[in-house]
Amino acid sequence: MRVAAEKGVAGGPEGCDTCQANPFPMDADYTIIGGGVVGLSVAWGLLKRGKRVTVLDGGDGDFRASRGNFGLIWVQSKGLRQPAYSRWTQKSANAWSGFADELSAGSSPSLGLQQNGGYDFFLDEQELAAQIESYDRLKSALGGDYPYEVLDPKDLLREEPGIGPKVVGALFHPADGHVNPLRLLHLLAGEVRRLGANVLNGVRVSEITVNDGFLATTETGTTFHSQRVILTAGLGAATLGPKLGFLAPIRPQRGQLLITERLPKLMNRPSGIIRQVDEGGVQIGASNEEVGLNDATTLKVTAKLAQQAVAIYPALAQAKLVRSWAALRIMSPDGLPIYQHSVQHPGAYLVTCHSGITLAAAHALFLPEWLENPDNAPDLEVFSERRFAVS
Repeated sequence: MRVAAEKGVAGGPEGCDTCQANPFPMDADYTIIGGGVVGLSVAWGLLKRGKRVTVLDGGDGDFRASRGNFGLIWVQSKGLRQPAYSRWTQKSANAWSGFADELSAGSSPSLGLQQNGGYDFFLDEQELAAQIESYDRLKSALGGDYPYEVLDPKDLLREEPGIGPKVVGALFHPADGHVNPLRLLHLLAGEVRRLGANVLNGVRVSEITVNDGFLATTETGTTFHSQRVILTAGLGAATLGPKLGFLAPIRPQRGQLLITERLPKLMNRPSGIIRQVDEGGVQIGASNEEVGLNDATTLKVTAKLAQQAVAIYPALAQAKLVRSWAALRIMSPDGLPIYQHSVQHPGAYLVTCHSGITLAAAHALFLPEWLENPDNAPDLEVFSERRFAVS
């Protein structure tokens, strides 16, 4: 941690009239602004490659998707309009088991990882038929690399005896699964520190300037100097992004969730809206609400979620709800991730998505190659901000 030099000192990088001189050596190769699952996954991957990393995380009063999400590792429905997103999602999901093994080696408790497939349940036959058509189109676009299955009620009852008569069928993908998201966040933070990163919580970055690298300045005036900077600050990137030449066209989307008391084993696999967590409670979700920066819960929405859950698993009608909460997703205009190099300030990157759990393996194992730009780096051009540029 270093205190900023006096502003206005001459002698910035050649060709940069507005840059400030910084007499201090680099604090790190990378400063990562945002210490949620996305930022910590990227930090872990960079540390594994021998890079020096500083992670600056916000305070408990910030909107924090990593502490309120559903915990799914999910392939289904991803990329229906952009097959490249499905490829990226499947690549991450297929790498998740190895990532979890490496991340949690020797640690306790476990991540609660279960990845033996998941369901997309349907209560309406027309909706099921329409989704099958969508999945078939995606499978064709992927050259057949989309191993989903259609399960009728008889098939489902063999797998999930607890489903109710209103369920007309389900779609199944073998790579789907779930994890305990809070344990993942806690383990990532601990491992990133163990690997040598400087991780600071309760730190809000107010300014980023180009200064023989990048100088991140906090609201208290403390500065952090690094060769490169990565914005993984979720909704905070909307404010910081333009300072580095990014569009950062992100918005919040509210999702409300419920969890029941601990129950005997009720289901064998998760679905996109119901899962039984490793402690025994059944988690129910989630809404998709455009309400701005409002993370309050509402009775109307939670009641609808509960009714849907009971229609699928009737035994839940007797379960006690112990908690409800809401969190804000980080959404781009088309719902896909944004991976962007700054053209205006080379060495600055924007990394943002609403599927941080699913993509954690990709962000840890593959995204560092994109940041370092070796010959085998993944091609993520389809996820650049250029898709939002007005011609």
